Order: sequence, then C-alpha cells, then structure tokens
Amino acid sequence: MQIVKSIREMQDLADRYRQADKTIAVVPTMGYLHRGHARLIELARSRTDLVVTTIFVNPTQFAPNEDFKSYPRDFERDQRIAEHAGTDILFAPEVDEMYPDGFESKVEVERVSTILEGAFRPIHFRGVTTVVTKLFHITKPHLAIFGQKDAQQAFIIRRMVKDLNFDIDILLAPIVREEDGLALSSRNVYLGETERKNALVLSRSLQYAANKIQKGNHDVPELRREMEEIITGGNPSQIDYIAFINPELFQETDTITPPEVLIALAVRFGTTRLIDNIIVTLP
Repeated sequence: MQIVKSIREMQDLADRYRQADKTIAVVPTMGYLHRGHARLIELARSRTDLVVTTIFVNPTQFAPNEDFKSYPRDFERDQRIAEHAGTDILFAPEVDEMYPDGFESKVEVERVSTILEGAFRPIHFRGVTTVVTKLFHITKPHLAIFGQKDAQQAFIIRRMVKDLNFDIDILLAPIVREEDGLALSSRNVYLGETERKNALVLSRSLQYAANKIQKGNHDVPELRREMEEIITGGNPSQIDYIAFINPELFQETDTITPPEVLIALAVRFGTTRLIDNIIVTLP
C-alpha cells in the first residue's frame, strides 16, 4: 500500500492508471476506521483494479461548537485496517494541502442539505459536498463507495453527481452493525458503558417500526410516538428527529407507499450524537 499526501502526486497516479485502462474506486473516509469502513474497501477491491482510500478529517463540515478537534484519530491503526482490507493507495492530505490560503469555493446541494441533519448542522453538507468534489477531482475514480448509515449524505452526493455530470458511479454499502445491533460509527468511541447500552434503543426502535410497517401499520404519527417511547423510556437521551422519508425524493412523508420507506433518526446520549436508519420494503 502506498501512502500519498500530495494532491499533485495523487492526480498523477490516477492519470497513469486511467491511461493504462485500469479502473479506480475511491472510498472517502475521515479515518478512525472500523469494520464498516473495511467492508467499503473490500467492496471496492472486488469491483475495480485500483482502490484509493482517503483519510481526511474535513474541517469545513464541522461547526465551531462541534467535535473537529476531538474527533478520534489513529493514523497507524488506519493504515493497518486499510491495507488489510485491500487498499492500494491511502490518500491522506493535510488541511493546508486541501484548503490553501485564499480558498473560497463551495459546492452545495440546496434543498436536501437544509433538512434533518442539515437543520441541526447547517454548514455540514456544504462542507461534505465541497470536499467530496475535490476528492473526486483528485482521485479521478470510476466508482465511489459510501455507507448507507449516512443515508442523507449518500442521497446528496448522488444528487450532486447527477446535477454536475460527474462520470462516476456511486455504490451504497449496507450498514454494518455490532452483534447487538448498534451501527458501527467512529463516534461510538465517545460512549461510556451505560451510554453504549442505552444506544441499543436506536436499532430496536427502527426494527420495531419496520416490523409494524411490514405487518400493515402505516400510521406514521403512531409509529413515531411508539419509537419515541422505546428510545426515551427510562433512557436519558434527547431525540433530534425521527423521520419517515420517501427515499426516491428524500422528502419526509406521513404517507407510507410502496416500494420502500426510509426511517432515519438522530439521538443524543450525553454529549454523543448518533444517527441510524433502516430501509423498509413494503410487501
């Protein structure tokens, strides 16, 4: 595995592979890799000739009151996980390499960036789409792989790729969970022992609603109330949102219609904010 920190070097390598008719996949991450990231890399490995994993904790997607400085980092561990999963090139630029003095440009997908996660983190998705645009231009991939856990981010990136005519295929990988159902996340490291146990209500509430929907209960207000009871019952947590979403348009809905509905939520346990979701296929 080759470690690259220079944009110019990464672009030159990508050009060389493309000129040799080799296919490139990119797996963008912020590091502190876990089995979920490894699964993305393994998918990339199975589909293309060259796998580029990027590690960059992107400051422009963090608000001043968020956890940019404390976001977990362990580059040596990340190298081992990335290489073992099948990474060929680990692109890990410094902040001043990605955002030199005088950088002023931004990329934004307007409507979807303002709802749900965007309502609670107003600058977040603008930072995501800007850095992903840069990473696409730098790594020059044929394929980019993202995780379903960040469902809104995935929709926004697909929208951006379509609107701006990027010649890149986007593949979403299923959520990877612990045996007890907790979705893997780099931020899980923030959870204390009690908070870790309490956080299991996320997957439980999602699965509860999914089961009810598949049995014919399509009453969204009732389902939301029951999910709230599961999450908050005897549990010191704060719900930011529970949303039932038409996944094709990424719009909230009170009407569940075939073929699918996405249920997404964000909940705080102490100072740790976790997101999770489930896609429910209607019978």
